Amino acid sequence: MRARSEEESRHRLPALIRYGHRSWLVPVAVLALVVGVDAATPPSFVSVSWLVMVPVVAAALCGPTATALFALVSVAAFPALDSVWGKSQGLEDFLLVAAGALLSVPLSVFRARAAVYVRHLQGTAETTRQVVLRPVPPGWGGVDSAARYLAADVEARVGGDFYDVLATPFGARVILGDVQGKGLPAVSTAAALVGCFREVAFHEGDLATVASWMEERAHRQNVLAERLGDREERFATAVVVWFPLDAPGEIEVVNFGHDSPYVLGPAGMRQLPTGDGAPIGLAQLSGGLPQVQRLRLDVDETLLVVTDGVTEARDRVGTFFPLRTHLERLAAVPGAAAPGLLVDEVAAAVVRHTGGRLTDDTALLAVRQIAGAPDTSW
Repeated sequence: MRARSEEESRHRLPALIRYGHRSWLVPVAVLALVVGVDAATPPSFVSVSWLVMVPVVAAALCGPTATALFALVSVAAFPALDSVWGKSQGLEDFLLVAAGALLSVPLSVFRARAAVYVRHLQGTAETTRQVVLRPVPPGWGGVDSAARYLAADVEARVGGDFYDVLATPFGARVILGDVQGKGLPAVSTAAALVGCFREVAFHEGDLATVASWMEERAHRQNVLAERLGDREERFATAVVVWFPLDAPGEIEVVNFGHDSPYVLGPAGMRQLPTGDGAPIGLAQLSGGLPQVQRLRLDVDETLLVVTDGVTEARDRVGTFFPLRTHLERLAAVPGAAAPGLLVDEVAAAVVRHTGGRLTDDTALLAVRQIAGAPDTSW
């Protein structure tokens, strides 16, 4: 399932990126087409000047070295074809091909430099993603977890969705959320909330206290953003889950106005009770923080939390992705509730449903308790 999911993700890339290593085939095909047309047409139909398209196409698709080779081939092929088929063309046609060959090389150099710059920006975005959405070691915090992030902007690869799995002295604590808005302000808010969660959730035993600190952090982030000229107040929906060490079959949940998590296990699929809390950053408007819920979660059950990039994903005709139906189908498949397989299958299904045209960032997090001794490596 993982290989299929990664293949679906690659289909979202532009064709020029996916097949860049084969781009030389296009100018070769153009060259073959020009030669074929010149050979198949009568002497009155003169087409050898079309060779100018070969280096121009190469400049748009290939690197400078390959472009220079195609430029030389097109210039050398002109007199050869002109004499082989007995179709005489004037000097102005040859100069046209030569000019196209000369211009193609610097154009290819400029395009290659722009591509290097874009790759540099992609590397910077990837570094940012690794800071906000850091990798989680296997078994971290005594839970088996898997996450997947699909950015609506394939090149940026980072947005306002966030998640983390934290090992603490009180048991594993996880979070998944979605910041309102897009762009750098949303990324900045997501980074602030994740950073707050990583520190407070480790030191504070009470989950309600963790919630209050995150609310305070969102408020301070908005104040800072306002001083920097951003007048739009940011908030985030999120779910925080705690796996207490002293209660293996239970969890504590704080839901900040987010879609309720799903549970998959031997008994099938169910959804946790809906939380009535306000998003992070809006507690003052709603009259207080959301309540902490203590709920049952068996050791052999997997908790799945997703952002609205999953629940609101649409196909070409506007039909929403049927997440509940899909999860019910997966719950009937033995082993499909394993966290890694679960997030891979759901992510791949979303990409298939949308045809690779994601309109919103998408994050998925699946967590299952590991039976046995808790992880104390923190």
